[in-house]
Amino acid sequence: MHDVISELSWRGLINQTTDDANLPRFLLEKPRTVYAGFDPTADSLHVGHLMALMILRRFQKAGHRPIAVVGGATGMIGDPSGKSEERKLLSVESLQANIAGMEPQLRRFLDFDCGPQSAVLVNNYDWMGKFGYLEFLRDVGKHFPVNVMLAKDSVRNRLDRSEAGMSYTEFSYMLLQAYDFVHLNEHFDCEVQVGGSDQWGNITAGIDLARRLRGVQLYGCTCPLLTRSDGAKMGKSESGAVWLTPYKTQPRDFYNYWINLDDADAGRCLRFFTDLRKEEIDSLMIEHQRNPEKRIAQRKLAADLTDLVHGIPDRKKIEEGARVIYASFKSDIRILSEAVCEVVQPKELSRTRLDGNGLSVVDAFVESGLCKTKSEARRIITQGGGYVNQTRVEDISRQLTAADLLDNSIIILQSGKKNHAPLRFV
Repeated sequence: MHDVISELSWRGLINQTTDDANLPRFLLEKPRTVYAGFDPTADSLHVGHLMALMILRRFQKAGHRPIAVVGGATGMIGDPSGKSEERKLLSVESLQANIAGMEPQLRRFLDFDCGPQSAVLVNNYDWMGKFGYLEFLRDVGKHFPVNVMLAKDSVRNRLDRSEAGMSYTEFSYMLLQAYDFVHLNEHFDCEVQVGGSDQWGNITAGIDLARRLRGVQLYGCTCPLLTRSDGAKMGKSESGAVWLTPYKTQPRDFYNYWINLDDADAGRCLRFFTDLRKEEIDSLMIEHQRNPEKRIAQRKLAADLTDLVHGIPDRKKIEEGARVIYASFKSDIRILSEAVCEVVQPKELSRTRLDGNGLSVVDAFVESGLCKTKSEARRIITQGGGYVNQTRVEDISRQLTAADLLDNSIIILQSGKKNHAPLRFV
């Protein structure tokens, strides 16, 4: 056992606790069980989930047992916390598919085979699905004072927005999550819940419900939301959300997201997401500040996170590919073409697309995956960040033809200095 609260504190991972004075002592007395919830709104977790995942991981390393709760029931309602409008309701089939996609990602962060501290993965639909409406209102709803619910930030902020408001469905979300804590305490001896700062109201509701129903003392701890130094949410790239599954965000793009992180955010993220000790991070940041152009902090962060999310072999392939591509820049364009195609699987298009007037360079950037939309492609090209076969695109109306082919089949597109995408025409 070691003082996990002290570690979370120096890493900047504590926003609030429900008992600052007693929680550290409580966690040092003996191993405890702690949980965090993940609603299956998509078939993959994303960078925004890393904070809660890493906190659970650190609790386990400190000797406690983590529970990851996948919200098969709460996901059917949608958490209003931090949302300006109601979420779209998902079908049972979609939720089940999303849960299946999230499970292997959770297992990369937590150890499910380490004895008494083994992680547990549960779906709250397994217990919430057994409740009847009247039964839930009678046994759970009667213990929730409406005036207390109305005072929660997640509710009050929505009700203050007259154009959005809140449905009874969303208003009830707090009851479901609160009961999760009671159920986990009763069946798994769970005594601590962790989550983002936007979950404070839901966490305290669960603690209050457990006190009313079971007469037990539970605890809560929140972490800051993952934001950049300018306050904007982190986890978005030019192509959209940064996901933890390779089929939605390729390992290369995941790695490059962290490589491209601003210097102002690199130190914080090293504390958040790596197992480096404080003195190691301090030493690394001193070296980084001496040679910021080498992006030493970002490279360490990208390597450690890619190892964790995708595995060491993928990370080594990315780094070797980047080295080969960089070394090829001043060499023959055909050598660069071979290097890029070894690292990135070429997207295949029909050769007939190059006939006649040819293929619009804007369309090519979208179809290659470098850009999600035509407007994004136009913006990158007009700002001077679009290249075809290492040559900057000067004309937004440029058409690609057979004359652009390398080795009679390949065209290398490039966005910025580091993002390459080969097109193979067959």
